[in-house]
Amino acid sequence: MSKALCCILVALIIFSCKTQVTQSVSTTTTEKEVPNFFPVTNYIYGQIEDIKQAGINPIKIDSNAHKTDTNWLKVEDFKNAFKEFLTPTIDSSNLIHFFTESKFEDQTIGSYTFTYTARPSLPDSMALQRWDVYISPASNTIKRIFMVKKLSEQKELQLTWQSGQWCKTVVIVTNAQGQQSVSAVQIIKWNFD
Repeated sequence: MSKALCCILVALIIFSCKTQVTQSVSTTTTEKEVPNFFPVTNYIYGQIEDIKQAGINPIKIDSNAHKTDTNWLKVEDFKNAFKEFLTPTIDSSNLIHFFTESKFEDQTIGSYTFTYTARPSLPDSMALQRWDVYISPASNTIKRIFMVKKLSEQKELQLTWQSGQWCKTVVIVTNAQGQQSVSAVQIIKWNFD
């Protein structure tokens, strides 16, 4: 019995020597995740192209404290009418050094919100201060884009693009006492449902 036990023990030792246990040493390098900004400008160009393809002439409503003026917008006037939404080009390649991205699910408005805020390194010459992209979780489509541009110390431009429906430009001025007021509003509407 002891010979059998010795043979089994020797066999186990030999078997265990042939089986090599290798442990892989994993080295992890901490890489900073580079945000991939939503290409807002390309999206708006696509929306403008959809308006053209549909053959729709949007209605443009300009309002200020004194009057309201309404006109049909001609296709040849699109570039000028939408210019504030198209400059600067918003994508990862040119603004990544000046803005940070944060994302969250906003259940109050039923959307995923991507917010882009200026870093301290933002040059004074850059009018764009921040922008938000709202995505519907149900349809996985863009609901709205909101941008803020600082034109001067006393003048701010707020831009809202409601996907597939309308866009609005609001000019807000600040007086010497620091009070803000709306000086002009422009709405361009192409969905009349």
